[in-house]
Amino acid sequence: MDPNQAMERASHPKPGVLSDFILGSQDGIVNVLGIILGLSAATRDVRIILVATLAALGAESIAMGAVAYTSTRARRRLYLSQVVQEQREMEEVPQTERDEVRGILAGWGYKDADLEEIVERICRNPTAELEFMMSFELKLSPVEAGAPRASAFLVGTATVVGHFIPLSPFFFVGSDVLLGAFLAVLLSGVALFGIGWYEAKITVGSWWREGLEMLVIGLAGGVAGYVIGRLVGAA
Repeated sequence: MDPNQAMERASHPKPGVLSDFILGSQDGIVNVLGIILGLSAATRDVRIILVATLAALGAESIAMGAVAYTSTRARRRLYLSQVVQEQREMEEVPQTERDEVRGILAGWGYKDADLEEIVERICRNPTAELEFMMSFELKLSPVEAGAPRASAFLVGTATVVGHFIPLSPFFFVGSDVLLGAFLAVLLSGVALFGIGWYEAKITVGSWWREGLEMLVIGLAGGVAGYVIGRLVGAA
């Protein structure tokens, strides 16, 4: 592999890291922006907005981290249970497992002598056969032992950072709730577009399309909060 390609690949985050970052940061931005716009439509008291959003920050970051932990742990347990089952099948019904390997490879276009040679090479090595079946029959990827804790930390941290993006203007606008709300929308829009741009940069797709999609999806939650706030305020 070319050294430049190796460095570029090493600089890209793992798929799980990317999804955790997007999950936490987007949730943090959208959640607090919806609260801010909803409250700004119903009240002009900055203190209420700060108390509500900071309370949401604490609860939401812990909840998101906990969800990330339990879901990642569940994926690891599922993978390990399927490994045990696949190993048992390789011992008890080896010919059936060989036929499954052959079927997958045939679906890829291998046939005749080439097909049988590759089947023999894979099934001769139990580790290779197990990993082949886990990846291409069950469509499962291994989950490291420390992944649940790492996922919880990343999602929780990204949620906190996302919360502070729309909230930060209210520490500087004094009692001007409308100005704070306007700046919250502006900063949130920029951040959401940036998240979409970053996703496109390290994966595939158009940076402006991904950025715009992330922007629209995120701001839709803020608009929903504003509409509910208006209705509650009017009532």
